[in-house]
Amino acid sequence: MFGFYEIPLNIEKNGISISVEGEGGSLVYRRESPEGSVKKNILAKGGKLLINPVEPLIKPEELTPYFLVEFSKSVMIEPKAESKIYIKFPVEIGVFIAGERHYDILDCVTLMKQKLTLYGDASNGLICKYWLSDVYNSIPQAEPFHEGVIELNIINTTSRWIELTKAVFNAYGMKIYYGTDRVSMRANLRILGENFAEIDFIDAPIKSGMEKSLEHYTVRRMSVLTTKFVMEMGL
Repeated sequence: MFGFYEIPLNIEKNGISISVEGEGGSLVYRRESPEGSVKKNILAKGGKLLINPVEPLIKPEELTPYFLVEFSKSVMIEPKAESKIYIKFPVEIGVFIAGERHYDILDCVTLMKQKLTLYGDASNGLICKYWLSDVYNSIPQAEPFHEGVIELNIINTTSRWIELTKAVFNAYGMKIYYGTDRVSMRANLRILGENFAEIDFIDAPIKSGMEKSLEHYTVRRMSVLTTKFVMEMGL
């Protein structure tokens, strides 16, 4: 389903049905999925749609740009060491309509359940989208319409053993790639202290031959101060 489509179109996969058809002198966009139905009128004669994975923070609504992945088992990192792990994240699918010079988001759909959590304490913590993931030593299998894989390169700059139980990401920095069999991101997590770490994304695919997604926050053309996230309320 991922890729470019000429209008009109009618596609269905993994329980998601998307169509754009002429009706009453205009175009009508319809989407059917387990989370519900969407219908929108498009005042255009034709064009293209782009369907690709987007940042996993759009559904059910944009409440936060922060995404917290809790590890099912904690990870111990030895002093002055670098190690690589893999974790999963829920896939959200963006439907973009092509304009003359740019794209705009038309719809977003997911097959995964949504949950929020708080990073930090109740007085000054951050609301985050939440996901619980197992930790893998190699790239795990994942159904690309349901889950993607984050390759997380962990660098412990301290002289102490550090226990890592979670990772918090900033959606403004996400670089998503997709292929026929996987959706992926890559990131660095640099441990700077016992309860202090910095995470930023790598703009490269996890495997060669993957396509780069058009990110939702990129399309919105927002002014962003930082694309990194600093974990300073616990690792």
